[in-house]
Amino acid sequence: MPLETSPEHPAPVRQITQAIGQWIDRLGAVWVEGQITQISRRGGMNTVFLTLRDKLADISVQVTCNRGVIDSLPTPLVEGAHIVCHAKPSFYPNRGTLSLNVREIRLVGEGELLARLERRRQLLAAEGLFAEELKRPLPFLPGNVGLVTAQNSAAERDVLDNGRRRWPGVHFTVKYAAMQGMHAAREVIEAIQALERDPAVDVIIVARGGGSVEDLLPFSDEGLVRTVAALRTPVVSAIGHEPDSPILDLVADVRASTPTDAAKRVVPDVAEEAQRVLHARERGRMAIRGFVDRELHLLGSLLSRPALSDPRTGLGDRQVEIEGLRDRARRTFRHRLDRGEDDLTHQVARIRALSPLATLRRGYAVLSDAEGQALSSVATLEPGQDIHIRVADGRIGATTTTVDRIDLMNDEEGQDDG
Repeated sequence: MPLETSPEHPAPVRQITQAIGQWIDRLGAVWVEGQITQISRRGGMNTVFLTLRDKLADISVQVTCNRGVIDSLPTPLVEGAHIVCHAKPSFYPNRGTLSLNVREIRLVGEGELLARLERRRQLLAAEGLFAEELKRPLPFLPGNVGLVTAQNSAAERDVLDNGRRRWPGVHFTVKYAAMQGMHAAREVIEAIQALERDPAVDVIIVARGGGSVEDLLPFSDEGLVRTVAALRTPVVSAIGHEPDSPILDLVADVRASTPTDAAKRVVPDVAEEAQRVLHARERGRMAIRGFVDRELHLLGSLLSRPALSDPRTGLGDRQVEIEGLRDRARRTFRHRLDRGEDDLTHQVARIRALSPLATLRRGYAVLSDAEGQALSSVATLEPGQDIHIRVADGRIGATTTTVDRIDLMNDEEGQDDG
């Protein structure tokens, strides 16, 4: 029964929202088809919040679902999945919003496909194929760029035209392969392996201009993913536009949103690099000029010091000190020489006093026989025996005429005692 209202008798908001809620309640549980565009799992809550969008019209509705319903699905529920769900529409008067309370979910068509791809992605990720430490850096200026794409495709023109426009000297080695269909994965693998074997190729671009989920299936092929992971040459994935995300994007070293973006990431712009060189040179010139200015200022401050402004400053004082040290050294050395000379004189006099030659000079002589043996007694002499007399200044040869023995005092005392 319709509400009767007029400008004079309008209905309050609460009455309108209550009426809407009653009308929606009459609808009961319905089967709804749509595409999941957002999944929100909040920690500590048993309710999962989804956004379900119509594939043909820009219309979406909020969906709530028990976590157990989603966890019971055979494959994980991912964004982009196409589902059919059994839900009860509910209207919340306080917020004026419509929501579907889902009781059952079935994956259909593309949704099942996306779920399988998500399962494959999780398994490959668990093996570590997407680890960040495995990513290879792109060369700064590649001499030869390998390109895998479809022949005469827009992706090929975008990469070649943009790359050569940015750096005219860059070279491309193009390998053609099917970019969709049942043979696409095998042909792309063969093309990539051929470029990997070419030592001139510095980086590889795999380019395609987007497409549906089915069109992009070859770029989620497990064989292709493992081939790219085993390459030594860096790989850039330029498969589709931003909403598209094949597994190749995850294993590649760099993901480009479009083929044009891939050319910009791989090939530097010659004008930009020339400008950077000019800026770097100017910064270097300014740094050197600043360094020279600082050193000149430091040198000027050092030269302004008294010790450097007149190098002779302080030499007079040092000269006086040196002369004083020299005089003291001379006095000390002279004193030591005098003492040494006196000691030497005393030692020479002592030696001379103890010398036999000094005794001879006092008038004494030393007698020796013909064999040179010194004679200290007449006991071994006989008259007529040749002897030698050593005096202070020479030697005298003589012959004894008489030999007389003289008794010494010690001898007499010895005889008396006997």
